[in-house]
Amino acid sequence: MSQRRPCPPAPGPLEDYAAQFDDLFDSLAQRRGFREYLEGLLLPRDRNKTLTALAGVEPIVGSQLPSVQRLQWFLSESTWDAETINTRRLELLLTEIRPPSPMSRAS
Repeated sequence: MSQRRPCPPAPGPLEDYAAQFDDLFDSLAQRRGFREYLEGLLLPRDRNKTLTALAGVEPIVGSQLPSVQRLQWFLSESTWDAETINTRRLELLLTEIRPPSPMSRAS
């Protein structure tokens, strides 16, 4: 089996979060697309519900740019299981907000 190619990291602490999903994606393109999608969702933009806004480009003019086309492929053509991603997301969220168990305080 060949070794996985490293993915360009997401900015700042987003990389630590995104890396926790890497095993759920089969290819470098999927891992990269996931990071770009997360970044687009989290950046403060006026219209973050459009593909061009998620990619950070101007509407219409930027729709054919490689960054937009990569994101379009990830969202519509790439094979990944949204339910599995969501389950992992919820597991991570619950891990962060769950209070320590009484057993861990006893020591």
